[in-house]
Amino acid sequence: MPSDVPSSREPSRLAGSGALRFALLVAVGAVIVSSVYQVGPSPDRLLAGAPRMANLVGRMLPPDVTPSFLARVAGQLRETLQIAIAGTFIGIVLSLPVAWMSARGVTPFPKLAVVFKGLVSFFRTVPDLVWALVFVATVGLGAVAGTMTIIVDTIGFCGRFFCESMEEADKKPQEALAATGAGRIGVLFAAILPDTLPSLTNSALFSLEKAVRASVVLGLVGAGGIGQELQVAFDLFQYQKASTIIIVIFGVVLVMEVATNKLRRMLA
Repeated sequence: MPSDVPSSREPSRLAGSGALRFALLVAVGAVIVSSVYQVGPSPDRLLAGAPRMANLVGRMLPPDVTPSFLARVAGQLRETLQIAIAGTFIGIVLSLPVAWMSARGVTPFPKLAVVFKGLVSFFRTVPDLVWALVFVATVGLGAVAGTMTIIVDTIGFCGRFFCESMEEADKKPQEALAATGAGRIGVLFAAILPDTLPSLTNSALFSLEKAVRASVVLGLVGAGGIGQELQVAFDLFQYQKASTIIIVIFGVVLVMEVATNKLRRMLA
């Protein structure tokens, strides 16, 4: 005689799912623990390195504030900002058509959307330093290689978020314009861009903030800017000059973050 009391036994499908989830958690935990154990900083190493760190900091103080050196740093800083601004601007301009071509339901060439998505993913997954090395080998040392690196990095960053914003845009205005006979370009400029403008602006400001930090690092591989001056200072053991450059970089990045945050709040 069947019982009316519901069974508390978990269905086999759910039980199997729970076992698989538990196995995945154990595997992830094992990877994390082994990684921390093998390459994580141990207390012994930190204690052993503390005197050397104190010695390095002592050699970096006081920072070099001679007028001639500060003038040279100011020139390199100007070049760094120019790399970031030019690369970001060109990258954003190129990201808009790339995002439009890759956005599902929006692109005028649906069969090519996967190609443009793959291009954006490729630009995003290759590290900045690798792109910088490629462009330094292609166009030589200097700011041009840094600008080209920022352009590619911006397309990879903005292309993805621009594409997602266009895909999530309100479809009703697009359908209304299409019903009146508007073409794809008309729908883009009259419906999609006005609807996604706050999101696009937010992504563009984040991209500029990211480019300023990246352009500093790019100088370490010869792509111009103040990072190149920092590399020279460390290579020549001029630690007081290096500390000045680090302080200047910190100040510029901090000012840029504050400025972009204020712009985002104003636009919001």
